[in-house]
Amino acid sequence: MGKSDKKGGKRLKKKELVGMLMELFRGNPTEIYDYKRIFRELNLTTHPAKMLCMDVLEEMVLDDYICEKKGLKFQLNTQGQVMEGTFQRKANGKNTFIPDEGGGPILVAERNSAHAMDGDRVKATLLARRKNHVREAEVTEILERRDKNFVGKLKVNKDYAFLLTENRTLANDIFIPKNKLKGGKTGDKAVVKITEWPENSKNPIGQVVDILGQSGDNTAEMHAILAEYGLPYTYPKALEDAADKIEPGITPEEIARREDMREVTTFTIDPRDAKDFDDALSVRQLGKGLWEVGVHIADVSHYVTEGSAIDKEAVKRATSVYLVDRTIPMLPERLCNFICSLRPDEEKLAYSVIFQLNEKAEIIHWHLAHTVIKSNRRFTYEEVQALLEAKGEASPEDYKAPGDHVPQASAESGTALPAEHFATELITLNRLAKQLREKRFAHGAIDFDRCEVRFETDEKGRPTSVYFKVAKDANKLVEEFMLLANRTVAESIGKVPKNKKAKTFPYRIHDLPDPNKLMNLSEFIVKFGYKLKTNGTKGEVSRGLNKLLTEVRGKKEQNLIETVSLRAMMKARYSTHNIGHYGLAFDYYTHFTSPIRRYPDIMVHRLLTRYAEGGRSGNPEKYEALCEQSSEMEQIAANAERASIKYKQVEFMSERLGQVFDGTISGVTEFGLYVEVNENKCEGMVPLRDLDDDYYEFDERNYCLWGRKHHHRYSLGDSVKIKVARANLDKKQLDYALVKE
Repeated sequence: MGKSDKKGGKRLKKKELVGMLMELFRGNPTEIYDYKRIFRELNLTTHPAKMLCMDVLEEMVLDDYICEKKGLKFQLNTQGQVMEGTFQRKANGKNTFIPDEGGGPILVAERNSAHAMDGDRVKATLLARRKNHVREAEVTEILERRDKNFVGKLKVNKDYAFLLTENRTLANDIFIPKNKLKGGKTGDKAVVKITEWPENSKNPIGQVVDILGQSGDNTAEMHAILAEYGLPYTYPKALEDAADKIEPGITPEEIARREDMREVTTFTIDPRDAKDFDDALSVRQLGKGLWEVGVHIADVSHYVTEGSAIDKEAVKRATSVYLVDRTIPMLPERLCNFICSLRPDEEKLAYSVIFQLNEKAEIIHWHLAHTVIKSNRRFTYEEVQALLEAKGEASPEDYKAPGDHVPQASAESGTALPAEHFATELITLNRLAKQLREKRFAHGAIDFDRCEVRFETDEKGRPTSVYFKVAKDANKLVEEFMLLANRTVAESIGKVPKNKKAKTFPYRIHDLPDPNKLMNLSEFIVKFGYKLKTNGTKGEVSRGLNKLLTEVRGKKEQNLIETVSLRAMMKARYSTHNIGHYGLAFDYYTHFTSPIRRYPDIMVHRLLTRYAEGGRSGNPEKYEALCEQSSEMEQIAANAERASIKYKQVEFMSERLGQVFDGTISGVTEFGLYVEVNENKCEGMVPLRDLDDDYYEFDERNYCLWGRKHHHRYSLGDSVKIKVARANLDKKQLDYALVKE
């Protein structure tokens, strides 16, 4: 190709350069070129020729002849003008189309949407690109409707009604004929399904699926959040009835098939409001400096058989959902709270990982066994923490941490043995757990200990106060033994000799951080006086992150830097393709310890049992599909949980309109500033339109808004005073106003 950028002393003409570029891309259709390589391939050595080339490349991108990749890289556009993909609806009309072949989202104006709904599979045609305009597409066919319901408030007129939607993906309210109201009245929260959307009609037409209750009623609002995310808020009665017929089945014959650990000191440690006790710990001394620690997990798979009606419902749900004031279980209540739950003073079937540990918390021996256990006591985290602190066994930071503002009573009443009776066992477990934790961090695990917002509520569900849940030694004690069990069983299947293939198994995987986000984090923390190594081995990068997280602990910028650090992390998920768990620094990791509330744990139990009995490897496609379903449902459940917390925050602050609080800027966007109130962590927005003392522009790279005229900056992490201006419960939206000092 190597032509010079001058011919006979004349400068290269645009038309000629276009031909050279077309020849280059056509001749190498799969090749991705950066601009410097293009200059070299075409022998463009002068500045004018390079500038002309960049202009021509931009025009070729606009004409869709080539497509631009990240970082000024270009490739021949081999996509046709007609593509299939997923439609994403936006309330502002700037809908997008995501092609199946990959690539960025393509704008679909409302007039070109063919009334496609969010998540629909569609066929779209690329439109001719107008100069200085973004690429656009038009929906030509809806291939598959996503079955989606909408939640909102009913407004009933004489002959018809509307659902005033809260969903941000739908710009227009839904028209409901009077005979499709299902008894709904004005102000009711309702779930509505769209039945049609006539071509020339502004509003879709729908019918009421369910009436949730009056707007503002706590249960109605919590059910509305679940319905908004497509999550169930009731359990099918037929399955509840089926579960009621299940017997615990702890017969002499069943006990004879199992390892009997009923005489070993065993207890559960859980939150004070827990009813589904997934896990228990047992401990006994085997000899000088040698301890047996049992991690006992509810044997759910003994009761829930694969392919049964209860199992199919569990697959669909994939996880229990934890809202602010309630749990929506994955399994029927009789199973999760009674038969499977490891309740005190009751014989229970368990699947156990039993370790022999020396005083350095090194594993001398371990084995996996189906067991029968009998828990001696149910502990709350607060009780165990109080005992550890009273005995001088807690970590120094635990003594300084603010209390959880939680009553200490709970299990101390009734016939339960006093906590003091188990002091030796609890102290032993705590000492071993601390050593396990220390080794984990030395190996490169990342220490994200985030405090969680919790609410005390009255009998009507209204929040009366806010408290923060901080992980202390009692929580970490349980966590370390669960991590140890999860890692050990994953290694038992995944670690095989080089010439052997590992059997199919669901792993909990966590990829390396996003390099670009890590670089942004590194640049961002410099302004606070911190440094972060972003290259090197996995261990070096994770140790650098840990060093940063340790340095910021207790500083005013702690919450902010932890938040930005978390954004650089990838999301953990389930897969049969193991890549290890970056955050925990484990090469093999799975979820074995919570089968009452997570479906992957049930899969793991079944496969472990099957392989222990010499069974063949599971079908990888089947288990990967189940992993994908579980990962998706886990994310949806987390979103619903956040929405319920947000609702309670808005409800809590709605009674404090006009009050002034100290806050910290927790987010900066082109629409305004997010501010988190220091004393209760309730986050609200200061809209850009309310910053009327200047014309502010958004600087995405430096996380700030800056004023053109007076050059004032509002940056992430800045301390500000705010007044509670507006609280919209329907939209779960808090608006704050800045108070000038």
